[in-house]
Amino acid sequence: MLAFWSVSFVLLCVWRFSYAQYDHLGYLPGYQDPAQDLYTVPELPKDTPRIQLRLAGEKRKHNEGRVEVFYEGEWGTVCDDDFTIHAAQVVCRELGYFEAVSWFPSSKYGKGEGRIWFDNVHCTGNERSLAHCESNGIGVSDCKHTEDVGVVCSDKRIPGFKFVNTLTNNINSLNIQVEDVRIRPILSSYRKRIPVTEGYVEVKDGGKWKQICDDEWIQMNSRVICGMFGFPGDKRYNTRVYKMFAHRRKPTYWDYSINCTGNEAHLSSCKLGHMLSIKANSTCEQGSPVVVSCVPGRAFAPTPMAGYKKAFRQEQPLVRLRGGAVVGEGRVEVLKNGEWGTICDDNWNPVAATVVCRELGFGSAKEALSGGQLGQGMGPVHMNEVKCSGFEKSVTECPFSMDKDSEGCSHEEDAGVRCNIPAMGFQQRLRLSGGRNPFEGRVEVLMERNGSLVWRTVCGEGWGTMEAMVVCRQLGLGFASHAFQETWIWPGAVNADSVVMSGVRCAGTEMSLYHCLHHGEYLSCPKGGGRFAAGVSCSETAPDLVLNPQVVEQTTYLEDRPMFMLQCAYEENCLGSTSSSTPANSYRRLLRFSSQIHNNGQSDFKPKASRESWVWHDCHRHYHSMEVFTHYDLLSNNGTKVAEGHKASFCLEDSECDEGIEKRYECANFGEQGITVGCWDTYRHDIDCQWVDITDVKPGDYIFQIVINTNYEVAESDYTNNIVKCRCRYDGHRIWMYNCHIGGSFSAETEDTFPGLINNQVTHR
Repeated sequence: MLAFWSVSFVLLCVWRFSYAQYDHLGYLPGYQDPAQDLYTVPELPKDTPRIQLRLAGEKRKHNEGRVEVFYEGEWGTVCDDDFTIHAAQVVCRELGYFEAVSWFPSSKYGKGEGRIWFDNVHCTGNERSLAHCESNGIGVSDCKHTEDVGVVCSDKRIPGFKFVNTLTNNINSLNIQVEDVRIRPILSSYRKRIPVTEGYVEVKDGGKWKQICDDEWIQMNSRVICGMFGFPGDKRYNTRVYKMFAHRRKPTYWDYSINCTGNEAHLSSCKLGHMLSIKANSTCEQGSPVVVSCVPGRAFAPTPMAGYKKAFRQEQPLVRLRGGAVVGEGRVEVLKNGEWGTICDDNWNPVAATVVCRELGFGSAKEALSGGQLGQGMGPVHMNEVKCSGFEKSVTECPFSMDKDSEGCSHEEDAGVRCNIPAMGFQQRLRLSGGRNPFEGRVEVLMERNGSLVWRTVCGEGWGTMEAMVVCRQLGLGFASHAFQETWIWPGAVNADSVVMSGVRCAGTEMSLYHCLHHGEYLSCPKGGGRFAAGVSCSETAPDLVLNPQVVEQTTYLEDRPMFMLQCAYEENCLGSTSSSTPANSYRRLLRFSSQIHNNGQSDFKPKASRESWVWHDCHRHYHSMEVFTHYDLLSNNGTKVAEGHKASFCLEDSECDEGIEKRYECANFGEQGITVGCWDTYRHDIDCQWVDITDVKPGDYIFQIVINTNYEVAESDYTNNIVKCRCRYDGHRIWMYNCHIGGSFSAETEDTFPGLINNQVTHR
């Protein structure tokens, strides 16, 4: 029976994954977690100076920041002189984090205020408090606030950590210190939903989950909770139902209230409110447990919304993300005057990044990235020195610098974001097996068979880079570096050899492999699983090739070349179909141009084929490492192909590089081939096959199109910028190329009305 295609969007065994948002922290699912008494409050000698610590500053996540110390009624800082990772370890553990990851000198998180309480700190790493470490003496320092030290702590909290406040008169200036936070679904209609959008807000303190009293709860607090779980906003809910539930089951309340401004990316960045009074063994006599109801972005809606299309009219977005490995991550690009451009990272901070994230249907920003960390754009830099309040509907509403002198911003300063996204449970349904490291292996999926959940393989037939991209994204392992159709080098469990998915075809943007097109009930995998199962290797970084459209436009010309000079090109099939009957003394008309291919990504672009399989070409006197790397097509205005050219083989090398970057690849003498980050490979107009044979083309208006890495043979962080389009006018004697641009660089409206684009000026040559 013939296999048929089906698109599967149904999540199997939903209830098993409804608590996925907490699984990564190692806590068992369930509402009543046993107390984890792994942490005991340290007993400090009576003569120990009573201090309190907090993390503060600019451009930070909740588990990092400038170290601030409260002593004798005043907040101050710590000097970076002699500070080490051991001191950072003491700070992080005193704040309830599992360990220190790193530390930073020279006020990376901004300059603090007040006294510098500690200088020349010497810790072994085992001290119970920073006050126990050797120093010049508390308050004795010769430092300035330009030397304020910062730390980065692990995201994981100490199990059983109990917040201890020794300074109750100043409690409202402290950051919240708890082990974990969750939204616990209460109503039966929400318990099986993915993602979890409504329920009690609970904090884990001292190893126990506790509710929060709603007496002093404000909408800004709900905004922060929803944002940290990946939701752009919150909405009202049925309070009566939750009050009835609270009366039936007596809650266990946390001792404190919470004060958030609404711009915090995590509850740990909010300030701790005052301690609630205990009356009749209850800290919330007049109230109920706090409930939040979050609104998911369109991509994460748990069920189809009634009147969805009517409520959300599809419009051209003003902001998009490019070059990210996972959903909710990427270089920020904004649409202005019909053209997409980037944002300069000057003053770029988490508040502005959160505006972008919420605008795109995600939660608050986990991180505001600078320095083109997620690849460089190619268009204009539209915004600089962006200053957002945090409550704008779009980053385009935020004030920014209009100074033309700020054009000094290059794409090396492109801003990016990493957003909080809802826990969908996708990661728990996929694994890599048999690999030498966590980034590679045979792809195995979790499926239901005869009422049980079992691990099985995916058919390797037809498996390619796009499918591997989805797997790496689903597992949070970055980008695909290779896709494998045979995985005998990675022997997995024998009982997982049988195939449960076949015919997988992905666009490359899906969040889960189950969202890709694949065979339905009837599988088709002639070679079976086992050694022929699908496999991947993933990488945290990827290259990004971008063709320079201006070079194409500026170097185009026509050449009439005699056939006897085109024998090498004829052998490589670089001429039109009528060339086989063309006499040696006749001419072929060639549309010639140069192509300049930049690598704007995060890692070098290398050919798919290994060195031993490269092909020597006598005509060109070098090895070619890739087959059919680029297509050149001349199209009619309705999209019909009227002429084509292609680089039947390609040699990749660094022709030129940005200042300060050294060339690493060259084709000569069987050298290594590739394109270094920050370099470009130029195929000049006078090289064989760098043309389209238009001998048989009639005069008229056409679209000229160039596509690089056409078969997606090599993984890239962004394939949307691999195409260049130009308007082309040919009068039978001369040719004009104009309005060349990268595909997707203009608004949808401009692309739809491609003839003319923004202007209709034809350059005469």
